[in-house]
Amino acid sequence: MAKKLKRFLIVLDDESLLYFPGAFLTGKVLLELEEDTPAIGLYFHIVGEGVVRLTNKGRVDSTDKENYIDFRMRLLGDSSAKSESGSVYNGSTVNSGRILVLSPGVHTFPFKLGLPLGLPSTFLGKHGWVQYFCRAELREPNGLIHKNQQVFVIMSPIDLNLEPQLLTQPFHCELEEKIGMSCMSGGKVMCRVRLDRGGYVPGESICINAIIDNDSKCVIKKTRAVLTETIQYTAKNKVVFTETRELAAMEKAKIGANCAEQWKNELLYIPPIPPTNLRGCHLIQIQYDLYFIITPKGANKAVRLQLPIMMATYPIRNSDGTLKRRKGTYYPSTLPTTRPWLSTNEGKLK
Repeated sequence: MAKKLKRFLIVLDDESLLYFPGAFLTGKVLLELEEDTPAIGLYFHIVGEGVVRLTNKGRVDSTDKENYIDFRMRLLGDSSAKSESGSVYNGSTVNSGRILVLSPGVHTFPFKLGLPLGLPSTFLGKHGWVQYFCRAELREPNGLIHKNQQVFVIMSPIDLNLEPQLLTQPFHCELEEKIGMSCMSGGKVMCRVRLDRGGYVPGESICINAIIDNDSKCVIKKTRAVLTETIQYTAKNKVVFTETRELAAMEKAKIGANCAEQWKNELLYIPPIPPTNLRGCHLIQIQYDLYFIITPKGANKAVRLQLPIMMATYPIRNSDGTLKRRKGTYYPSTLPTTRPWLSTNEGKLK
């Protein structure tokens, strides 16, 4: 068959390979043959799956899997009834029984499938993934099976205009904590942080206002605002691994003892990051947070305020459909499809 089978391809109609839930996945399986070729059938399988696989020194510690699409069809042949000898099927001459003889030349077998709603986005992580692909199998009477596979990408968008209005409103967090090692050097630090809203898209900036009252005898070395992405992997209903990376950060210098400092309309730019909506996936969770970190001098533990935010795909628009342009907004023309920081140790939250 190596010489007979010149080409065996799965060709999707959309060359970008990018699809939305609810759209139609259309294309064709293409066979190019150099001579008459017997076959039992051509089988087609569309798969969408989420997998978590945690290994340690080559040994699998934890694994789990769930399916989102599992659709099978037979593009050539008839499994329900025997074919009649001498008939013609899609350019193929039936020899006897269920054995079909494909003539030399190019044969195409179209397919069309409506993708389900609510599919989680494609995601490739260090310890798990959500992936979608088509698989074709051409089976010979002698038992030989020829396989081919084509990956496609699902992007499940999040539109801030369709989310709860609470995400478009300012929100704040405050914390009071004791710092210092003794009553002679210790005291309290109080911090109030306010964000302009709770939902953003890449290319926008988070507007940060904060007041830090250092009512202690300790010097605060610095204050930082850090945008983070946290990925949590679950297997068998148990969290097996969590990793957090810094996506963007800014900081201000020290605050003296019994002094105060203020952040006023500071803009933290959100870099281009892959659009990811894993709603519908129970194995991998992604969360975005704005951490405001106060680092005292010496051996004192840093004080952290955590403000969860939503990272969406489509930004907030005015009632007439135009974009709400805000200061510090630079929408990128394209977004990356992978997270290069997952394969490095850089960018960990400090």
